Amino acid sequence: MGFLDNPGAQRVSRVAALASRRARTKHGRFLVEGPQGVREAVVHQPARVQDLYLTQAALERHSDVLAAAQDAGVYVHLVTEQVMSAMSTDAQGVLAVVATAAGADAATGVEALTAVLERGARLVAVLTETQDPGNAGTIIRAADAAGADAVVLARGSVDPTNPKVVRSTAGSLFHLPVVSDLTLDEAVTALKAAGLSVLAADGAGETGLYSPAADELLAAPSAWLLGNEARGFAPATLAAADAVVSIPVYGEAESLNVATAAAICLYASARAHHAGE
Repeated sequence: MGFLDNPGAQRVSRVAALASRRARTKHGRFLVEGPQGVREAVVHQPARVQDLYLTQAALERHSDVLAAAQDAGVYVHLVTEQVMSAMSTDAQGVLAVVATAAGADAATGVEALTAVLERGARLVAVLTETQDPGNAGTIIRAADAAGADAVVLARGSVDPTNPKVVRSTAGSLFHLPVVSDLTLDEAVTALKAAGLSVLAADGAGETGLYSPAADELLAAPSAWLLGNEARGFAPATLAAADAVVSIPVYGEAESLNVATAAAICLYASARAHHAGE
């Protein structure tokens, strides 16, 4: 175990720089902040975890994280509170540097999505232009909970390694494939070729989510398209969908947040897929 007590050290600066997308892209690494996310990274994808940083107080509170890291052969650095603050203000004393991808998961874009689909995927969430990091992270978490096989962030969506996205997933980022670096057209083409129905969740949809007409759609393997927070979908995107499905609004709300809509739609499909279990 190493020890760092100089906030001005070059290593500290390199870690802090990963808050920027440019540095993450250049070095192929990103930050995981907080005990929950770090724990899930170490337990589920230890080969990707390059370094773990802990304050003394965090080490005492989260000894399980340290034990899991040591079991996985992750190098651990004990750091002062000042060093931790210089690297991250949201880490709660626990911070990891993680490789963007490793080993069999190193594929990106269409190649990565195709690999997921070849394993028999039945439920996929596709973020078309979702730009808010909190929404994107919450959708990844909801997809994980609903048993989805993958989440796709098409170009125009937020970077999935954005620190706020990573925090918002609460560790789900390490539970299922999260694919980026492909266009929406490429994603839709691959999904349809694999036999998945492409469903767009849109308030103007003619098929109600809880209508009899939706039952067959929900029971089949499907991919849910989720739109931009402010603009929704481009007409061409709606035209590419096999069906446009609306969530009924029984109260006075104008619309639903995209992450809320995603959770409702994904769980509707999951319920249909698991009927009788």
